[in-house]
Amino acid sequence: MTAGIEAFRALEILMVEDNPGDVRLTREALKGDKLLTRLHVVTDGVAALDFLYKRPPYQDAPRPDLILLDLNLPKMDGREVLSIIKSDGALKLIPVVVLTTSQAEEDVLRAYRLNANCYVAKPVDLYQFNRIVQSIEDFWLTVVNLPPR
Repeated sequence: MTAGIEAFRALEILMVEDNPGDVRLTREALKGDKLLTRLHVVTDGVAALDFLYKRPPYQDAPRPDLILLDLNLPKMDGREVLSIIKSDGALKLIPVVVLTTSQAEEDVLRAYRLNANCYVAKPVDLYQFNRIVQSIEDFWLTVVNLPPR
């Protein structure tokens, strides 16, 4: 278990994703894992910030241990969401993994300039997608020492 995570507590993951297929694949990838995780999903950038700032209807939302963020979102672009998260003293310590279809060099550079913790291009192959999600979870939730909530 990660040093910053209390024993037997569910690890909270916020997924900001508007593609239901990718959400389903992520749920499946996390389902068979040995870790107790809770995946919370919002489908646009505005809802992501509402979740993080505990605005209605997310007043009881937990602080995530990890954020999986797509870039191409409705209402508010993922880049703008990332910028807001990483410029807020209360949120900037939450690791943000950009998980998106874009492999454009400009998107990768911009995400890192906005202080993304890592950038992962979504594979189109189902097996690879599953493997990528499990690798992200394994690294960020079992290898890395996360900051306390």
